[in-house]
Amino acid sequence: LGIAIGIAAMIGVLGISASSKAALLQQIDDLGTNLLAVQAGQSVFGEQAKLPEAAPAMVRRIPPVEQAAAITSVSSSVRRTDYISESETNGITLYAAESEVTDTLQAEVGQGRFLDAATSQTPSIVLGAVAAERLGIASIDEGLMVYLNGHWFNVIGILDPLPLNPDLDRAAFIGYPVAEKLFDTKANASIIYLRTHPDQVEGVRALLGRTANPESPNEVQVSRPSDALEAKATVDQNLTRLLLGLGAVALVVGGVGIANVMVISVLERRSEIGLRRALGAKRMHIAGQFVAESIMLSLLGGLAGVGLGAAVTQSYASRQGWLVDIPVAALAAGVGISLAVGALAGLYPAIRAARMDPAEAVHPTG
Repeated sequence: LGIAIGIAAMIGVLGISASSKAALLQQIDDLGTNLLAVQAGQSVFGEQAKLPEAAPAMVRRIPPVEQAAAITSVSSSVRRTDYISESETNGITLYAAESEVTDTLQAEVGQGRFLDAATSQTPSIVLGAVAAERLGIASIDEGLMVYLNGHWFNVIGILDPLPLNPDLDRAAFIGYPVAEKLFDTKANASIIYLRTHPDQVEGVRALLGRTANPESPNEVQVSRPSDALEAKATVDQNLTRLLLGLGAVALVVGGVGIANVMVISVLERRSEIGLRRALGAKRMHIAGQFVAESIMLSLLGGLAGVGLGAAVTQSYASRQGWLVDIPVAALAAGVGISLAVGALAGLYPAIRAARMDPAEAVHPTG
């Protein structure tokens, strides 16, 4: 039982971790690894730099770039009513956005529609998934409005969550023309998102700094949002090691349990051992018998643990909607470890049984 629990814990931990990683990598493949983000960094004096107004147009001129869209931070809060203080932002960031943002980010509009050439000119706003939740907006009703520093904006859409850009889930979007008119927002992009040919990602990445800001390319930061998800696939390594450590403890406990059972078995089977020795069995035969019994106990426990761990992984991954990925090496290692534990656990009892004197072994104990 101890061996089974230990092996099941190890298989379950490795299987669930591998399934989670496989699902995440599948999600990355679906979303694409060819999305890049360009934003202003810091100047040589440590001040916040700005991208030139022409940066989005310049980025679009790079031949492998297939799509590009810019967003610019707007100095305003987003509130449900004008009775709430302007300092109460609910953690929502307001951006002026180009209409190509959804296509570039492959964003889905859960309700309503995104900004277009017409709505970008009017007080219309689109909310990210988390922003809508924080504002208490679950669905779009006709005439639903939010308040932006002295101006009422009509809510025309709510975006679905963006796995590659979770920061934008906490954002709201208005058009560039209305942002400039009402909030004096300049056309300097805060972030430029672009899709490039999958085979040209690194080449385009190397060009973006000089293209977006030719005068100060060192003030441009270029990132790939999918890198964050790929990093997320490895951040659970410490937790995995901890859980594997707990599984190892269970294995040790199981091994000690088997050793204890085998020692007791030696004491209870003194007559059998003595009889076998009297009939000509050698010490190696006695030792081999007890080691074999110990290994058999561990093997049965290991097989049970492998089956239980695989079943737990299958059940959990299916409920989470993940791809089921149970490493074959982990299954083989589970059986191998159980055999090794059984051999080690049975070694001392086997030696003790083999060293028994035949005459003393068959003598009844009082």
